[in-house]
Amino acid sequence: MAQVKVYALASNLGMCRPKLSEVVHSCLVYALALPVKKRFQRFFPLTADDFIFPSDRSAHYTIVEIYMFEGRSEAAKKRLIRLLFERFAAELNYDVNDLEVNLIETPRANWGIRGRPGDELALSYDVEV
Repeated sequence: MAQVKVYALASNLGMCRPKLSEVVHSCLVYALALPVKKRFQRFFPLTADDFIFPSDRSAHYTIVEIYMFEGRSEAAKKRLIRLLFERFAAELNYDVNDLEVNLIETPRANWGIRGRPGDELALSYDVEV
């Protein structure tokens, strides 16, 4: 399970949201072996007044938060982070200063999904990659 939140300036996000969505999801599928149909994403377009960041970032500055069940290996998490930076640069023309990635892991018991705690769900994919 992975839930994605993307924060960016509204002026930038509106232009690239479909491609950005594809890039993020393809990275999750490749790096964490998530099923292709498990896409959970939310986009937060912000005004310049609501999104304050240092002057060494451009208008493309984007924060990607990925909430997921704990259990992935350090190698898988690093693979995901590196892949996001690579694909944002190659496919979205982002500079490395314009992307920040936060992985937030929580125990499955802390998730409520389909009417029950996450640790009581039978998943169709492996979390321990």
